Amino acid sequence: MKILIIGGTGHMGSHLTPILVSQGHSVYIATRGNKPTIGEDFRGAEFITCDASDENSLNQVANSYKFDAVVDFPGTGFTTWNVFKDKVSHIVVCGSLWMFGRPNVVPTPETTQSECPFLNYAKRYAEIEKMRSESGKYKAVFTAIMPPNICGPGKIPLDTSGGRCIDVHRAVVSGATVYLPDGPETLISPCDAYDLAMLFALNQREVAAGEIFNGGSNYAMPVTQFVKTYGKIYNVEIPIKYVPWEEYKTKINPSIGAWWHFYSHMCPDISKSKRLLGYEPKYTPEQAMERAVDWMKEQGIL
Repeated sequence: MKILIIGGTGHMGSHLTPILVSQGHSVYIATRGNKPTIGEDFRGAEFITCDASDENSLNQVANSYKFDAVVDFPGTGFTTWNVFKDKVSHIVVCGSLWMFGRPNVVPTPETTQSECPFLNYAKRYAEIEKMRSESGKYKAVFTAIMPPNICGPGKIPLDTSGGRCIDVHRAVVSGATVYLPDGPETLISPCDAYDLAMLFALNQREVAAGEIFNGGSNYAMPVTQFVKTYGKIYNVEIPIKYVPWEEYKTKINPSIGAWWHFYSHMCPDISKSKRLLGYEPKYTPEQAMERAVDWMKEQGIL
């Protein structure tokens, strides 16, 4: 198959590309000129310079190459769908578990739980549902994959403050105190990018048509265990101080994009992906975290 990856020079693309190439596919990566995060992993792929958010630019690419399938990591709204729905057989878009809103049940299935507080995610989720409703009405069928927290080699992993800041990781290594909200703990499920890439690479058009699938690890861990796991990986004793919730989110960690990790469970139900697609994660959350730390050390950023 000829497969176009939009946003393929990033973290997920660096894992998906070699998988697809090894499967015998012809892989093309649409880029504005961005450099791959892990260059050697892109061997065997062809790069196409275009603006994937511009319909005219993407149309030129679509008409020139005649792809069979498209994987869209940034989820460029309706642009990808409008351009390719009559030109390819399968369009796969990446979403996020956060799009379902704060979970009502855990593990969380692929259904709306509550209102998503993040405007960009809420907008993209509405677009996903619209494209899903049109799946099969054109040549293309539509599939969305919803990852939890993406971990593993290629990107700074989630830190103990709910961000991806190398300075926070360095502070943890030096023995700095980690502040966490007091009370019931949320669940965090770091998932290795390789495992998620394998889910994107499961080319099963018939069973995936019009479906939303969760990606993720086999289990999640309470946030205290998440912090202690870094302690084991870094071989340091991490002091933890618990503070009242209101103090935590107003004074300690005021960004909702950070404190939401400690407020809303991120524990996806992946049974549908296993049952219909044969998905089986290779790495545990702890292994994904360790692989990410090893990558940071190899890159000299930690």
